[in-house]
Amino acid sequence: MQAPTPIPVERLQFAMPPVHESVADERRHRKERLAGALRIFGRLGYEDGVSGHITARDPEHPDCFWVNPFGMPFKHVTVGDLVLANAEGQVVEGRHHVNQAAFTVHAQAHLARPDVVAVAHCHSLHGRALSTLGELLDPITQEACAFYESHALYDGYTGVVVDAEEGRRIASALGDHKAVVLRNHGLLTVGDSVDAAAWWFISMERSCQVQLSARAAGRPVLIGHKQAVQTREQLGSDLVAWINYQSLWQDISRSEPDLLA
Repeated sequence: MQAPTPIPVERLQFAMPPVHESVADERRHRKERLAGALRIFGRLGYEDGVSGHITARDPEHPDCFWVNPFGMPFKHVTVGDLVLANAEGQVVEGRHHVNQAAFTVHAQAHLARPDVVAVAHCHSLHGRALSTLGELLDPITQEACAFYESHALYDGYTGVVVDAEEGRRIASALGDHKAVVLRNHGLLTVGDSVDAAAWWFISMERSCQVQLSARAAGRPVLIGHKQAVQTREQLGSDLVAWINYQSLWQDISRSEPDLLA
C-alpha cells in the first residue's frame, strides 16, 4: 500500500500578524484586539474593582492611546466603548472617563518606548503575591525563561500613582524589557501588538503562580544560564507571543462576537 503524499508546506495555513492597507484598518484591528484582550482578562479574573488597564497606541496619533472605560467590567467592553486619551489623560474620543492614576503609568511607558504598541497592567492575584517579595521570576520553567533577563523590578512603592514623575520612574525601570514587577503592586507588560502584551501578562501571571507553588512545595531547581538564554531566544520574542495568543483571540471573538460592536 502506497503511503499518503505529504501536503506541501506552502499549502498549510499558519497565521501571522496582518499587514494593514490603511490607518483606519490598523486602528480598527488594534481596537478589536484591545476589547478582546480585556474580555479575556475578565474571564481569567484579573479585574479587581476599577484597577487594571490595557492600552493600545493609536496608529495615526502616536501620543494618544486607546484604553478601557473607567469602571466598566472587562467582560462587557466592546470596541465602541473604548476611549482615546492623550498623554495627559485627557479624553479626545469616547464618552467615558479614564482612570487617571493607571493612565499615568501607561502613558509614560508608551512615551519612553516608541516601539511599544500596547501596555497591560492588572492587579492579578499571583503577580501581586510575587511582587510583595520584591524579586524577579526565576528560570524554573520553559515559560519563565521567556522573561529571563528580559524583565525588571521596580523596587519602590509610593501609593497610588498620581503624577507623571512616578510614571517615568516605572518606565525607566522597565527599560527595554518586556515586563516589570512593581513591588507590592503587581505586573506590567508591553508588546509590539495588543496580542503580545496580553500574552506576556498572562504568561507572566502563570509563571508567578508556578514559582510560588513550587517554593511552597520545596526547593525549585533552576535552569542554567546558558539554557535559559537559549530558551528565551527561542520563545521570548513578541512574534512568538503573538502566535501563542491566537487561540485565545479565536475563542473570545467566536464565542463573544458582540465585543466587535
